[in-house]
Amino acid sequence: MRPLVLLAATLLVSLGALDPAASRPGQDRPNIVAILADDMRADCVGALGHPVVKTPHLDALIRDGCTFTRAVAAYPVCVASRAELLTGTTAFRNGVTYRGLAIERSLPAWATTLRTGGYQTWFSGKWHNDGEPRSRGYEDTRGLFSAGSGENSPQLPDHAGRVPTGYVGWTFKTNTGEVDRSHGVGLTRDTDRLIADAAIEFIGRKTAQPFFLHVNFTAPHDPRIAPRGFENAYDPRRIPLPPAFRDRHPFDHGNETGRDELLLPKPLQEQAVREELAVYYACIANVDAQVGRIVRALRERGSLDRTVILFGSDQGLALGSHGLLGKQNLYEHTFRIPLIARGPGIAQGHRTAADAYLRDLFPTTCELAGVPVPPTVEARSLVPLLGGGSVPVHPFVVGYYTNTQRCLREGDWKLIHYLQADRTQLFDLGQDPLELTDLAADPRHARTLRRLRHRLGRWLTDRGDPSA
Repeated sequence: MRPLVLLAATLLVSLGALDPAASRPGQDRPNIVAILADDMRADCVGALGHPVVKTPHLDALIRDGCTFTRAVAAYPVCVASRAELLTGTTAFRNGVTYRGLAIERSLPAWATTLRTGGYQTWFSGKWHNDGEPRSRGYEDTRGLFSAGSGENSPQLPDHAGRVPTGYVGWTFKTNTGEVDRSHGVGLTRDTDRLIADAAIEFIGRKTAQPFFLHVNFTAPHDPRIAPRGFENAYDPRRIPLPPAFRDRHPFDHGNETGRDELLLPKPLQEQAVREELAVYYACIANVDAQVGRIVRALRERGSLDRTVILFGSDQGLALGSHGLLGKQNLYEHTFRIPLIARGPGIAQGHRTAADAYLRDLFPTTCELAGVPVPPTVEARSLVPLLGGGSVPVHPFVVGYYTNTQRCLREGDWKLIHYLQADRTQLFDLGQDPLELTDLAADPRHARTLRRLRHRLGRWLTDRGDPSA
């Protein structure tokens, strides 16, 4: 049955078998600007209580919009997380798991769906999936930053003078795919400003159609290089360690020798982590500044009041929490992401603890645009919550990383299972939000443990997890 469903979905999108709402004049449908940070923790927003990092422009989006305080990225690694967003499906459906990196070609893509529904579709920034944006429905690109054609070129060292191991050989590309070396190779102090410049160029265009603009920043992903103007924004001596800081993780969680975990020597040294955090916060502050520039461009064009702005991240990051550095884990500091929506029809100042996935943005934007959601999409629209509603869209959320980790979070309860290590953790997030006290061996919680294990196993089996 699955090939028939996929074929039908492709035909619906390609032939334009759309709801009449999708063919209305563009003026009564909102523009959509989706902005994604890279490796940004959910707690690194000033308005959400972070004691150090300053994010006035994100704070303004929170004040004027709806914030999901428990949103998650199901597969915490860049390529897989973005594939889920682009297809609205789990990694088990779209093919971007530890068994492969290419997105299943028959799945209707996010931009393709909106483009067929009458939207102009534009892309700016990091592209970290197979193919390129124009093969995924984006009709035009500016400020495209992707791998290739700079592998043997020198790159700017990170803040500590180390040779980068991330974004090696990446370059900006023209709309026709030609390499533009004028902006350097790899990350520089100006990469995200240039991405924002390209987004602002798009916003300045005149069009009779509503537009969908997808902006992918690179920060605060490593190599962490202080952005221009933010070189001394945060003093490492004044940076507190993460509340869940440990100098090492107690066991191999499934990525002990991965690239991210080797960025600093183990056991972790407090001063080195503080120095890393200082530049991490500077990179987030720069992303915030670029978001402010994009919002200002919308206001100056007169489009702000008819534009839905979405801000999120592809996953969080450990950076010292639980003795880890990278994103390849399912603790809340990595599993949770910032997710903010602002625009027409969206409740102002609303914060919801309802569960949400990053991939839910696909059907959410379709509903806002009056475009039918392809039947292949497994994600769910968050529109019922954007207006201030409280009815849950998901009864629980599930996370997964390669063939080593699985998790389920239901209310305050969180189960993490490590397949290769054959270990299970159970946390009561209501009493222990930092996940420091493992209750898996506590007989008082044996029934809860069994229930969550059963629910997780059934969910994974239903979605074709090869490890289930």
